[in-house]
Amino acid sequence: MATRPDQTCWFAAHTRCGAELGVRERLGRLGTEHFLPTELRSRTRGRAKYEKPLIPGLIFVRTTKRQACALANEQGVPVRYLIDPATKTLLVVPDKQMEDFQRVLNLSTEEGGLLDRPLALGDRVRVTKGVLSGVEGRVLEFHGRTYVVVELLGSWFARADVPRAWLELI
Repeated sequence: MATRPDQTCWFAAHTRCGAELGVRERLGRLGTEHFLPTELRSRTRGRAKYEKPLIPGLIFVRTTKRQACALANEQGVPVRYLIDPATKTLLVVPDKQMEDFQRVLNLSTEEGGLLDRPLALGDRVRVTKGVLSGVEGRVLEFHGRTYVVVELLGSWFARADVPRAWLELI
């Protein structure tokens, strides 16, 4: 996807594993829109909870190409952007894909969540009701339950349990 240097887009960026929360905090202080998929986990002993990134070493940044480069090169934010092999420039995540991915992941870690491996996906569907209304993905049935699976750049997949009656073929 070709973009102008002043066009605001989502970019996927690598950082060191374990540095994701610090990078998110730094981007927040700089006023840069970002998304770091995380889940709350409980420690084995006690009630303390902690936040764990769902995709180690990856954060999404929404800014212009010019500002994205400045974050890494001039402001010292420790990120390296993914490169689109076809265009040899920064990989752009389409807004609709990012929105659907965020909505499915933010639904709940019990009802949805990141899938760590590609699946044999079925028909393309759109959710017609509920908090995920408008989300587009693929249908998956597993152990008698129906899920909508949303793909991001062919590498990451999120799923949410959705009643079959709320899905329409597209």
